[in-house]
Amino acid sequence: MKNYRKLFNFARLYYGLLVLSGIFMGIVTFLDVFRLSAIVPVIDRVFTNKTIVFVSGKYPVFIENILNYLNTLSPLKALHMILIIMPIALCVRAFFEFLQSYIMSGVGQKVIRDVRGRIYGKLQALSLDYFIQRRSGELVSRVTNDVRLIENAVSYAFEDLIYQSFQIICYSVLIFLINWRMALISMVVLPMVVIPVVVVGKALRKLSKKSQEKMADINSLLIETFIGSRIVRAFCAEDREIDKFKRQNQDYYKIAMKSVKRTLLLGITTELMGVAMALFIIFYAGRQVIDGKISFGVFALFMTALLSLIRPFKKLSQVNSIMQQAVVASNRIYEVLDAVPSVQEKPSAAQFSFKSNIRFENVRFDYIGQDILKDVNLDVKKGQALAVVGLSGAGKTTLLDLIPRFYDPKEGRILVDGVDIKDMGIKSLRSQIGIVTQETILFNDTIKVNIAYGNPCASDKEIEQAAMQAHAHEFIKKLPLGYNTAIGDRGTKLSGGERQRIAIARALLKNPAILILDEATSQLDSEAERIVQDALDKLVQGRTVFIIAHRLSTVRNAHWVVVLDKGQIAQQGTHAQLVGKDGLYRHLYQMQEFEK
Repeated sequence: MKNYRKLFNFARLYYGLLVLSGIFMGIVTFLDVFRLSAIVPVIDRVFTNKTIVFVSGKYPVFIENILNYLNTLSPLKALHMILIIMPIALCVRAFFEFLQSYIMSGVGQKVIRDVRGRIYGKLQALSLDYFIQRRSGELVSRVTNDVRLIENAVSYAFEDLIYQSFQIICYSVLIFLINWRMALISMVVLPMVVIPVVVVGKALRKLSKKSQEKMADINSLLIETFIGSRIVRAFCAEDREIDKFKRQNQDYYKIAMKSVKRTLLLGITTELMGVAMALFIIFYAGRQVIDGKISFGVFALFMTALLSLIRPFKKLSQVNSIMQQAVVASNRIYEVLDAVPSVQEKPSAAQFSFKSNIRFENVRFDYIGQDILKDVNLDVKKGQALAVVGLSGAGKTTLLDLIPRFYDPKEGRILVDGVDIKDMGIKSLRSQIGIVTQETILFNDTIKVNIAYGNPCASDKEIEQAAMQAHAHEFIKKLPLGYNTAIGDRGTKLSGGERQRIAIARALLKNPAILILDEATSQLDSEAERIVQDALDKLVQGRTVFIIAHRLSTVRNAHWVVVLDKGQIAQQGTHAQLVGKDGLYRHLYQMQEFEK
């Protein structure tokens, strides 16, 4: 029950609409029974002109009055009455059926909107380590496939759950009113219908979990091959990727077919149980008709009502299948919603203020038990440019990722003007930091929107000025729509160097107090690198800049250079000082000079 409560907790804002829809479903069900009851006067009064006879028993006064009135009608009057009342009843039923269906569909769409919004909002609030530990396709599956299953449960399955339950209640009351003995005999078979539903339901829940996990695998594979389409083709790996997808797709197919088989068998089982029950009642009630204890019209009504119970039970077995899938989906969604960010803001967080220096004190950081940074101590004055160099995997990017609190140190602390950045507001801190990453990340929008991403209120003139500083204005002007040109998914319509310059312009426009350049000129040709480097040199004035660079020629003008080796500071000093002494820095410098 806890899982079901969590599932329908998604719809708690709309319980009032669900209740209203339930009332309308009750009216529709009542009118279904009313329409079915027309069998009695049609057969007994219109077609055979016989007296309507129920088995002896005490009935509510209003039922006895209706029966007495119907028995006084001539066949023609009974026919006229039916032709007047039934169309009105059908129109009223259609009206309330439309209302309840519209309300339930609306609730389903609202729930899907809210859940997707909650998941996306939560994902934006989670720390970067959460995304490192999970596949993109898995997270996409939570927002798409899992949410769709929730919608099926809240709208269609819940609608059927209420409607079919009303049908079972109303038809059961009807058959008990007609003949309680026959009804009681009929109810004996019900446990035989419920048991398969429970047993199969448990199997369906396990299959649903496997199915959704496999769909996440497929989504991950799709995202990887789409992003890496150039590599796939470059290495002639199309056939291997197709085979890999076929295997994943076939596994999903097998799981889906197991679920389909169990669902269909459950429906067939309930139907066969109902037919067996009906055959037994035909034998029993047929003798009642032959003996004149009930009229044929009443017998027909009883059998029709009894057979009408089969469809609700069959539908409820399908509802059970949908609900099991939705329960698993809701658990997967709650795994995201209940996740706790590793980087959290304190309630009393102060606004970021940078006046004098940034200091690293005994900073250590590890990932999955492996040290990435150890005993890092640095003191960077405001307005200085610090270059961080070292071999790949030395921890350079991780070191600078600690400044905007993408991660928090496992030990030690980072202080700004003597205040731990953990005591500062995260957005306040990051709003004063501009970043250009080694992997250029652009969005499928116009150049103008991408440059203004960190400052959406910037004027066209300010955007152009940033583009000029980043040496991007010239190539942008040559594009068909200039700054309004759409750059495609991840900026695929631009060259690598053009994408990098857009990213630099984006950081420049933000006008941050702290600038982090992670291989900011790595995608530029020599001429573009020289021009952009000049712009960056001017930008450094009055700002605090952290530079990661493999090309040591780009850090000549840095105030201070730190050499990382296996997560520790191996050397530090100015470029001239480090080149003049033995160590890793001179070794790297000489290698690059030799390569020229």
